[in-house]
Amino acid sequence: GAVIDVTAQRHVETSVRASEAQFRSFAEHSRSLLWISDPEAGKIVYRSAAFERIWGVPCAEGPTAFSEWIKDVHPADRQQVERSLGLVRAGEAVQFEYRIIRPGDGAIRWLRETSFPIRDENGTVYRLGGITADLSNQDEHQLYIVSTKIGEARRLANLVRSLEYRVRTFDSASAFLDMAPVLTPGCVLVDVRQSRNECLAIPRELKARSIALTTIALGSPTADVASAVAAMKAGAVDFVSLSDEDAPQSALLIAISECHSDARPTTSDESAAARLVRLTPRERQVLVGLVNGGTNKTIGQHLGISPRTVELHRAQVMNRLNAASLTDLLQTALAAGIVPSGCAGRDQQKPT
Repeated sequence: GAVIDVTAQRHVETSVRASEAQFRSFAEHSRSLLWISDPEAGKIVYRSAAFERIWGVPCAEGPTAFSEWIKDVHPADRQQVERSLGLVRAGEAVQFEYRIIRPGDGAIRWLRETSFPIRDENGTVYRLGGITADLSNQDEHQLYIVSTKIGEARRLANLVRSLEYRVRTFDSASAFLDMAPVLTPGCVLVDVRQSRNECLAIPRELKARSIALTTIALGSPTADVASAVAAMKAGAVDFVSLSDEDAPQSALLIAISECHSDARPTTSDESAAARLVRLTPRERQVLVGLVNGGTNKTIGQHLGISPRTVELHRAQVMNRLNAASLTDLLQTALAAGIVPSGCAGRDQQKPT
């Protein structure tokens, strides 16, 4: 019979096994989540141990089907996530940020995803890979820039990134304020050189809603005292006249440093009533339903919305009020003067 030398093949197999062992060892000890998915099957085929720390459930209990996994992504971010992963399937490497609502405790986590295509020997994308970092507690050196001019926002971002600050930009006051309740504490640079009235609404809204973000207003070199006074009255902690130089400016650096010393997470010492200001009318209705002993189903029936929608509102309420559990949530509500009405959610009549 013919004799086939398989020595080279065995060397390759041994090398592959060693590489896989090294990868898994690295992955299991990384604080970031490493994952691999099969885009054709729509399934996650590997995820590292960090999944449990970030998602709050054991790896074995995490959904593997993409259609189920996407349900944990915050509804406002799902379209962005699907679009970004579509680019990866098309062969691009992308980085994006999004939120999840943890299935175990309803907490909202802010994640940064770096996703990339994995190709076979023919260059065809047959797997997607990703590295997921949890940004939820990384409030040190965090900056947000709000400017209606994209080019100026990019220039400012480059200036402060050179000083090792983490930066996120927004192109309008409304876009920023929509996200503000779930952003990690930090400093907000508000460019009031354009759309002054719109941008000055930012510090006013942050203060009114008791959101732990401090603001610095950025004006032009020709700005007068009245402009600075208006910004401070709106709630900005400082007003800096900004030139067009592409180098860090001492006044801005000092202001940022002082801003970070003032920025802090919301603490339990804040009054419960002030924390309730953050809630939307619908979120307050859900909170009242919980105080009255209602379930997701009965509260949904009372409000005319689905149990899943109630669940999402409940998660957002817990996040806004910094409640780690339902008990914490109810204690905050009771301290703010929301008391049971005497009829639980199942007995409440649907509003007409």
